[in-house]
Amino acid sequence: MKLPQWLGLAALVAAIVLLWTLKDVLIHCFAAVVLAMALCTLVGQLRQRLPMARPLALLVCLVGLALVIGIGAAIVVPPFTTQFHQLLMQLPAAALELKSLAIQSINTISGMVYGAGTEASWSERLFPNGVNSWPDGSALASGLGGSLQGLLGLAGNLGSGLVQIVFVIAVSLMVAVQPQAYREVAILLVPSFYRRRAREILLQCGDALSSWMVGLLISSLCVAVLAGIGLSLLGVRLVMANALLAGLLNVIPNVGPTLSTIFPMAMALLDAPWKSLAVLGLYVVIQNLESYVITPSVMHHQVKLLPGLTLIAQFVFTVLFGPLGLLLALPLAVVLQVLIREVVIHDMLDRWKPAHRHRLNRQLPDAAR
Repeated sequence: MKLPQWLGLAALVAAIVLLWTLKDVLIHCFAAVVLAMALCTLVGQLRQRLPMARPLALLVCLVGLALVIGIGAAIVVPPFTTQFHQLLMQLPAAALELKSLAIQSINTISGMVYGAGTEASWSERLFPNGVNSWPDGSALASGLGGSLQGLLGLAGNLGSGLVQIVFVIAVSLMVAVQPQAYREVAILLVPSFYRRRAREILLQCGDALSSWMVGLLISSLCVAVLAGIGLSLLGVRLVMANALLAGLLNVIPNVGPTLSTIFPMAMALLDAPWKSLAVLGLYVVIQNLESYVITPSVMHHQVKLLPGLTLIAQFVFTVLFGPLGLLLALPLAVVLQVLIREVVIHDMLDRWKPAHRHRLNRQLPDAAR
């Protein structure tokens, strides 16, 4: 290669190394873009119904969001905190009940297989100290509470987390005020012959993110309502806490719904083992409704993601960016799918033809082609 080519290769390698070094900053910038897109979606819907200047519409949206969040927190947070504390206090008792149920099942199976009189020996081998070998509920609850307090104290001492949140909010507000100006700055980084096409692709990415966020909000509300109704019919305690957890954790695909089943199953196990299985079945039905009925109904313009690709994206982005990558895995996958489809497939692969194929087409007569 010639010197200019070597310099170009060195510049490319340096750019890749620089981007890898700044990956934490880039993921926070992307989080700011996602939040800005949510604000832009609200502003756009408001301006369609009430013609007004963009700064005024943004101010109205921010004030409305602050009021909704404040009223919702005042109504929901106090009972949620109380119920969640009670839920944590009941977890040790649920664990003891689960162990007792396991011992009874082992005794029953061993009696059926090896005959009567062998139940005690098998249960003593697996659990030599019996069910009461575990710490009592109050001790385990106090230990769990102390661990949670330690984690909260550690999180409170990490001022960098607060700085990162302020950074994301500030950048998102700046972008939401003038989204077109920031989009044009990004387009200037693209070669001139591709800028018109880049503008179209960025608009497609913005539309995909907007539709994804609206659909996610509606699906999360539906999951919370369905979980609350189902848990109420089953007579499970702490319905509000469990329903809110189901709606909030629905933001994290695959992992969130699995985590949301732990607390209601633990509470149901305290009443009856069958009720715990009924809760599991309820959450399986809700997630299937959300995946195959609710989401396709509300996300008409969403970029379709295969479940396997979603799981791969979660794993890859969690390894690269940590917990924030897990939270942003789906919007990252939505944007990457648009970029790969438009840039790599449509603009590169669909137009690529080998040179020998051109020569062959020129040599062959029209009838032989």
